[in-house]
Amino acid sequence: MSPPRDFRARLAAPSLAMLPRIGDSLSFLYLDIVRIIQDDTGISAKIETRRGIDTVELPTAALSCLLLGPGASITTRALATLARHGTTVICTGAGGVRSYAAITPEGLTTTWLEHQATAWAQPDRRLEVAVRMYEHRFGETVPSGTTLERLRGLEGQRMKAMYRLLAQRHRIKPFKLSYNPEDWDQQDAVNQALSSANNCLYGIVHAAILALGCSPALGFVHQGKQHAFVYDIADLYKAELTLPLAFSLHDSHNPESDARRKLREQLRLFRLLPRIVGDIQGVLAPDDAKPRSSDERKPVRLVHLWDPETGAVPAGTNYSNTEND
Repeated sequence: MSPPRDFRARLAAPSLAMLPRIGDSLSFLYLDIVRIIQDDTGISAKIETRRGIDTVELPTAALSCLLLGPGASITTRALATLARHGTTVICTGAGGVRSYAAITPEGLTTTWLEHQATAWAQPDRRLEVAVRMYEHRFGETVPSGTTLERLRGLEGQRMKAMYRLLAQRHRIKPFKLSYNPEDWDQQDAVNQALSSANNCLYGIVHAAILALGCSPALGFVHQGKQHAFVYDIADLYKAELTLPLAFSLHDSHNPESDARRKLREQLRLFRLLPRIVGDIQGVLAPDDAKPRSSDERKPVRLVHLWDPETGAVPAGTNYSNTEND
């Protein structure tokens, strides 16, 4: 006996209160050469094996980011379900590198997007956010009056020193950062592992940014790309996560796959998503940032109309009979 139609409708349209917090979600799942569909029980991945077609159920309600590599296909019903559950879907190249695009859930407040856009549009405040990112990243205070050009120089010096230290620790030749998708197989294992791990990190950061309702495009240090803010926030964690991991795989025969697998294992210990959410809020608007232990989702605010004098005014109201008509 099939369930009543209204019951099926309630299952298909969960309320915001039913959705999991982004900080409680799993980190990411990378899939390629699969077909992802929506069936009667949820979303599943169809994988062709020597035994035939295997079916794997995907935990969409608790998954923050789904990375789809070459050979993956997905139905529109499955995409709609992922969007309702707040799961970011990212299309990637082989190994999770090169280009990607994402879908955005609808029911998000614009509170943090407004904080981001306001700070981004004012050069002084934009520099303040960049300074807060640097101080968070390296744990040192930036002297007053430091320009963005000087900030980039300080960051470059710190990263060169880190490359040199990690190379000495693993007893390998001096490291040179390189990323050339057209000559991918000729790059050394460290660069391949670093690119693979960084792109997985970008996916996780992208998922957190979208969960807060922010724009991935409005970066404070990076600019000119639709994922500039993703690169800004991901830089906060590379020295702690992806760089040491990449250097540890300098003698790996499959650095791309090993980097993804080991990064996923590390994220279980780091609990990265709650940190990302709190750090984004902290760099954008420290005075309004919530404690990291609280729920990241603000109460849903109904849509309203903007007024230059009074601020927000109620939507859904007919203003044709006002005195200004």
